[in-house]
Amino acid sequence: MGTDALLRELTEAGVAGLTVSWADNNGIPRSRTVPISALAQVARTGIGVTTLFAVFDSSDAITYAHPGLSTPSGDTRLVPDTDRITQLAGQPALAWAPGNLVSADGTPWPYDQRGVLQRQVAALAEKGLTALAGWELEFTLHRADGAPAHHGPAYGPAALTEVDEFVASVLRDFAANGLSIHQLHAEYGPAQVEIALAATDPVSAADQQLLARQTLRAAARTHGLTISFAPLPSTSHAGNGWHLHTSLWRGGQNLLAGGPEGPGADGLAYVAGLLRDLPGVAAITAPSLGSLARLRPGFFAGAYAFWGVQNREAPLRYVPGTAFLGEDRANLELKASDASANPYLALAVVLACGAAGVAEGLTAPPAFGSDPGTWDDDERATRGVVALPGTPDEQDAALAATPRIGDVLGAELLGAFRAVR
Repeated sequence: MGTDALLRELTEAGVAGLTVSWADNNGIPRSRTVPISALAQVARTGIGVTTLFAVFDSSDAITYAHPGLSTPSGDTRLVPDTDRITQLAGQPALAWAPGNLVSADGTPWPYDQRGVLQRQVAALAEKGLTALAGWELEFTLHRADGAPAHHGPAYGPAALTEVDEFVASVLRDFAANGLSIHQLHAEYGPAQVEIALAATDPVSAADQQLLARQTLRAAARTHGLTISFAPLPSTSHAGNGWHLHTSLWRGGQNLLAGGPEGPGADGLAYVAGLLRDLPGVAAITAPSLGSLARLRPGFFAGAYAFWGVQNREAPLRYVPGTAFLGEDRANLELKASDASANPYLALAVVLACGAAGVAEGLTAPPAFGSDPGTWDDDERATRGVVALPGTPDEQDAALAATPRIGDVLGAELLGAFRAVR
């Protein structure tokens, strides 16, 4: 649909403004909102945004430690993807769109996170590969007075009766906003809820993750609730993971297809590629102090570097297809992933490192079905299982030692990410 026709449609629907959103290096959604009458102009030339958003930290402080962005001078343009404009069901006066950050002259900007994922998808296509991705989103809900919005039991329907109106709004608003939900339930933690989004192409999956956040926040506000996506809202909490499921395809065939013993050779190579680079990958997908605190043994968070078939303690959990569900439903779940990750960067490095394993024909080590956290140090050493990095310095060292991540992000963006983190 052309911008003129789209403008008429949105105006007739009562839309007053367009919010264009991107995610920064902390995983925080940022945005600009313009009057809907500016749609055609904004679609052509974007909206002015300071280059310094690439070096904002999670407290909105700006670091000048990255040499490429070491002064307050500079501007970039935020260009909406007009094919993905959505009128927000929970905020009907606003439409929403993801955006790309481009240089002031309209050329690609090296710090544009969405562009990183778009380039990675194109790189897969050059090798005859495609991918599917989907997130599970865990979050906690509280009343305005700080009381838990539901009191369990975990996974029980009784818990959701306490937030019935919120749940109804979420189901309706997600459907109206074009977000497909696999399922919704009361999760294990106090006042915790989980939503699983349906798998789709990688860029759409990352876009939809941002749109899901906007939709959830609007529904929570409507019903007087506060919502937290924090990886670890309290030390007594199991933590909020935003588990990332991926599958890699060639010629219509899911390379991860396989049975209870695991996938075939290419699928195992995908697992091996991710396992090889998992310390660096987790520095992108679980990069905050809250992330590191969440990665504890015994909490289904993925504290040790290994893989397993349906093992919920494994940071890389292989989910096989079945004759009942379909063999092509097989996928690999990354548990060391949460809302403090930029979704575009998270997906880009996961796909790049996994696909590198396929290209190199790597062989995965044995899968484990138990929890290495229950083993002693000697057993973990014998089986070659080590803990994932547990401090920011260890994560930074893992990033610096993972050339495939540097290749995907580029020197400029990697430098900004490390300066922020």
